[in-house]
Amino acid sequence: MKTKIFYSFLIFIFTFFISLTLVKATEYVVFLDAVNIRTGPGTNYSRIKLGLVGSTYNLKSTNIIADENKNGSCDAGWYNIDADGENGYICSTYVRAYIDGEEEKTTPTSTCEAELKEAGFPASYWNSLCSLKNKYPNWQFKALNTRLDFATAVDQFTSCGSSLLYNPQSAWIDKSCSYNEGGYVTVNQSGVAYYLDPRNFLTERYIFQFENNRYNSNLESSYAAISKSIIGNTSFYSYHQGLNNDLPSYISQAGKETNINPTHLASRMYQELGTGTRLKNLYQGVFNGLIAGTNYNFVGYYNFYNIGVTGYCVTQGLGATYCGLTKAKNMGWNSVYAAVKGGGTFLDSDYVSEGQDTSYLERFNVVPKTTSRMYMHYYMANLQAPSSEASTAYNAYEKNNLLNSAFEFLIPVYNNMDGEITNSSSGAIGGGSYSEPTTNSISSIITSAGYRLSGSYLLGITPESSVNTIKNNLEAISGNNTVTINASSSIIATGSTITIKNSEETKTYTIVIKGDTSGDGKINALDLLQVQKNILGTYSLKDAYKLAGDTSDDGKINALDLLQVQKNILGTYTINQ
Repeated sequence: MKTKIFYSFLIFIFTFFISLTLVKATEYVVFLDAVNIRTGPGTNYSRIKLGLVGSTYNLKSTNIIADENKNGSCDAGWYNIDADGENGYICSTYVRAYIDGEEEKTTPTSTCEAELKEAGFPASYWNSLCSLKNKYPNWQFKALNTRLDFATAVDQFTSCGSSLLYNPQSAWIDKSCSYNEGGYVTVNQSGVAYYLDPRNFLTERYIFQFENNRYNSNLESSYAAISKSIIGNTSFYSYHQGLNNDLPSYISQAGKETNINPTHLASRMYQELGTGTRLKNLYQGVFNGLIAGTNYNFVGYYNFYNIGVTGYCVTQGLGATYCGLTKAKNMGWNSVYAAVKGGGTFLDSDYVSEGQDTSYLERFNVVPKTTSRMYMHYYMANLQAPSSEASTAYNAYEKNNLLNSAFEFLIPVYNNMDGEITNSSSGAIGGGSYSEPTTNSISSIITSAGYRLSGSYLLGITPESSVNTIKNNLEAISGNNTVTINASSSIIATGSTITIKNSEETKTYTIVIKGDTSGDGKINALDLLQVQKNILGTYSLKDAYKLAGDTSDDGKINALDLLQVQKNILGTYTINQ
């Protein structure tokens, strides 16, 4: 009997069930990125349509056709597909092909398969990995037994805003969630399941998302060249080259000092900063200007990894510049090399040393050293990021003729990987609970969630935030059932108290919402009146409420604070929390 692989929504679009890796009816490709389908094998041919992420098209031929342009736009070659009745071509770089003809196996029939079985890989991994081993005998594959039920893991990674894709096909979109971030939308279990299943990425290119991110001494002499291959076409590389800052050499040296794979550092910089100048304030080190009406001097600080630019921080209205450079300043990244190395140190301490030692595991935390981080503490919400970084790494290794080097790949294995996934209307199918508190310090929990401390006060919360929102944001770092909030309503307000525990201690803080002197969680005319009366001496703000009235953070309540509260109410200014 032959192995078949398909998702049931591709066969019966009206069904409720998605079969993850079962039987496919024919040979086809699944799009791993949103790319154009063209009328011929080259980018000079006209566009038929945009193929969306997760969309599936039948192959007309399993042969790869060479790129006619030979200009580097699709060196991997093109697949000829049936584009809904039209003769189409898609660059093979951006799809995963499923080719019929593989026999089901339960018993190894080769030395390679026997070795993989002994290493802990199920039979469904054997064919792909042995094909790679045959071509690259120096590659080593290590099975990471997660001991997790696959459907349960899918469920844990499926919630509104937690797993995003850009331009996914409609069958993968979670219709119950309206969260949208720059064109990225929340996907349902079907989309999560595809990207979570390692077997969908055991190809020559995409397997590099499982590459061990520790420093590989075998590549020491090549790391600078590899890094240049990755970042050489970016604006941040050109900018620093003009200042005689040798970023590729910095990356190579930083990787050696932090024991982090420089290819991973360069790929992460490329992934986070892009090729253009949109995030130039993070890498130029010259920003001194207004952000939300307040002047910030970040001259001499750099952030090449977008660290600290969380969705929560950005949505406070301060933007990537403030979030990223505040992080850089707090971390002491006051030189180009310090920032490059600082990213490596951060990745080592927060991810690789915590068991998240591949790009895949940085997205899907399924074998953490700290159990309270299970399914949590992921670097990015974008499901495509590991495969995108894998493609970047592959291109660099190929360009430098290094694909035959000794690479180690750490590949997760789950229980019940061929089970069914149900897409419920709520976008989730149940879930486990991991309530063991984290070992992180409580101050680290607070700052990692995007808030700040001032003595016994906790600040940084947006006015009118719900109790549940703040609790969930903190417990995403600290673990389930580790945060208790005492508030008079469902809205967080000045004077509310919050208790946070980790594995060693419990601390309680009083919450301060800048501008909310009345303690109702909002900034309105009553607050304006109280600030005015405090200035006139006819009313006295004390403790947390006094700190809330000092919106300018200069240690006193005066006309500037009154003006800021007034402008906040009018909508012409946003008080910095």
